[in-house]
Amino acid sequence: MVVVSCTTQLNVSQVSPQKNQLINGEIAQKKELVSVITPYKKELENKMNQKISHTEVELNRKGDNSSLGQLLADFVLEGANDWGAKNSIPAVDAAILNIGGIRNDISKGDILLRNIFEVMPFENQLVIVKMKGEDIQDMFDYYEKQKRNNPVAGFTIVVENGKLTQGLINGEKPKAGQYYYIATSDYLAYGGDYMKFFLKGEQLILTEMTLRDLFIEKFKQNPEIKIKQEQRLQFIGNNQ
Repeated sequence: MVVVSCTTQLNVSQVSPQKNQLINGEIAQKKELVSVITPYKKELENKMNQKISHTEVELNRKGDNSSLGQLLADFVLEGANDWGAKNSIPAVDAAILNIGGIRNDISKGDILLRNIFEVMPFENQLVIVKMKGEDIQDMFDYYEKQKRNNPVAGFTIVVENGKLTQGLINGEKPKAGQYYYIATSDYLAYGGDYMKFFLKGEQLILTEMTLRDLFIEKFKQNPEIKIKQEQRLQFIGNNQ
């Protein structure tokens, strides 16, 4: 798979490990240091408690089509298309996240900046994978086997009694020989969470934008969150 980035790539062999610095309880006893740190700590706390949006319902990770999962998948698809439009990338067709990477729910009420850090504490980046239609089928097979509520946008997947009965991208069956652009995280694009189908991708496009930064931007753009839950994933019957 060809990897494309808008900036110079880092050669892993050139990276030298750095020693971790331990900050222990002794710092609290050093008044000079405390006096220096305190203003920055207060500034950080104020920033993290900044309101960036609001929701009238809890945004959670429950069920096959979770409210938070679908919202974030939609944000990923929108963000990938926003980035692609500025960087001469064809329209992005769909998006996939892993539910395990969403680390917290968001309670009803004001959404604070710190809530997004709790939801996405990782430095995972938004990437776009160019895939052939025949390889999209491997993704559907993944859902047939795993039966996990990993959030999607642009896909419709139905598994009945342990068998895939419907797999659509933008309402249609994927066409062999046609290219599709799928937005996801770099972790998943490299085969994380058993998503080996991404490794068949023709091209991996790096946006160098973290998912967390994207989510923060999207929440700020939507001061009142509106949920439109859809039946994108359905696991019906036995063998679930």
